[in-house]
Amino acid sequence: MNPLEVADRLRAFIALLGQPLACLDIETTGSHTERDRIIEIGIVTLHLDGSQTNWSCLIHPGCPIPARITTLTGITNEMVADQPVFAHRAQALLERLENHIVIAHNARFDLGFLKQAFRREGIRFSPPVLCSVKLSCQMFPTERRHNLDSVMQRMGLSCAARHRALGDAAVVADFITTLACTRAEDLLAACRAQRQRPSLPPHLAPERIDEIPDTPGVYLMYGDGALPLYIGKSIHLRRRVLDHFRNDHREQKEMRLAQAVQHIDWIETPGELSALLLESRLIKALSPLFNRKLRRTRDLCTWHWVFGSDRPPRLLRGDDVIPGNCYGPFRHATQARQVLRELAAKHGLCDIRLGLQSGSGPCFAHQIKRCRGACVGQESPMQHDLRLATALEELRIKQWPYDGPVVLHESDDHTGASWHVIDQWVHWGTAHSESELDAVLEHPRPSFDRDTYLILLRHLDPARVTPLSSRFDRTIRSIEA
Repeated sequence: MNPLEVADRLRAFIALLGQPLACLDIETTGSHTERDRIIEIGIVTLHLDGSQTNWSCLIHPGCPIPARITTLTGITNEMVADQPVFAHRAQALLERLENHIVIAHNARFDLGFLKQAFRREGIRFSPPVLCSVKLSCQMFPTERRHNLDSVMQRMGLSCAARHRALGDAAVVADFITTLACTRAEDLLAACRAQRQRPSLPPHLAPERIDEIPDTPGVYLMYGDGALPLYIGKSIHLRRRVLDHFRNDHREQKEMRLAQAVQHIDWIETPGELSALLLESRLIKALSPLFNRKLRRTRDLCTWHWVFGSDRPPRLLRGDDVIPGNCYGPFRHATQARQVLRELAAKHGLCDIRLGLQSGSGPCFAHQIKRCRGACVGQESPMQHDLRLATALEELRIKQWPYDGPVVLHESDDHTGASWHVIDQWVHWGTAHSESELDAVLEHPRPSFDRDTYLILLRHLDPARVTPLSSRFDRTIRSIEA
């Protein structure tokens, strides 16, 4: 095909898209959008008349370029030493990209860096975007690899300067031009389909998202391994999953997760409480890489103290928790002691009477005028302990409001009914029938769990609670009624 025919077909394709294309690539000091910086930008513009223009510039990153980046790109600290910083290039770059569809190979990476760079200058940058990795997946669904080298090999493309911004941007432009000349209708359909849905990760099939119900439940995001990368919950599963990919790249964690996800599973639940309990249990069991909260805490501890006794607070470890007389819970002993020291300083409490310091006579806090003198007889033990009780109250693990185990009912028309067996703020298990309820109670009661306690504290609805009878069938019938 001669150059005039190529230009004519490209012009016809871009006219159908409705906007010129800016094929973009950037080079950076690393992969972290908040910590690393752009060092080079390359743009190949495919205009409405079928013509093409190239533009590139080096950027001073304001930090040293790591040796591994220099080895990969050939860009040295000396090459950028006299170049302008991004702030001085921002306006010119914005003018080149405005009113264009920006297309990049793994657009989430390039656009994530650009949006962060513009945001630092107080500029909102949100152009229409296409990802050539996703286009390659759509156009060549039987192929497994869609990185730039694989695309070049498959389509017979070459690159004059691989891992330089303009060289890689030119490959993207050649990819689009070649497909516009040979498979224009398929390419146009793929571009329109991509722009009509949220920016999904390249390896995540759009059909899988469509299958996710918009009901309560837990979702599990996987990469290329057997264990999930992230576990989350929502009362609207599909909406919450899509929120991960609508994120405006403000958080590095969201960007890294979105790039890594290749598969999503989900478990529907009858309501929010079931979803919260299941999410907490799965995170503790599987320890997903991107979950930090709700992980298993092996060193859980609480302070045990009874008002009116002459004993100092006692540190209890593990699941040895006495609701009503325990305070916390804390993730480890260091945190427990730190909180008690902070309360002592705030309320003028005595380190010796609290058990934080051994010996007799004035405690160290009294010597620096932070203790009101319980250790030297300047106030009575009762006065001291009244302030201690007030200080600890907000940390008190609430008294279990029932005489024994209870069943909490939750149901919907789609997933059916669930009965959560709960005792002393511990989730014993979940049953979906009388026989399952019997099986739940045959297991030893699980350990006290801080996260479960906090969940139940918010969601234990007396209207849905029935004390557990020895006759399970009567219990279930009364709940259903």
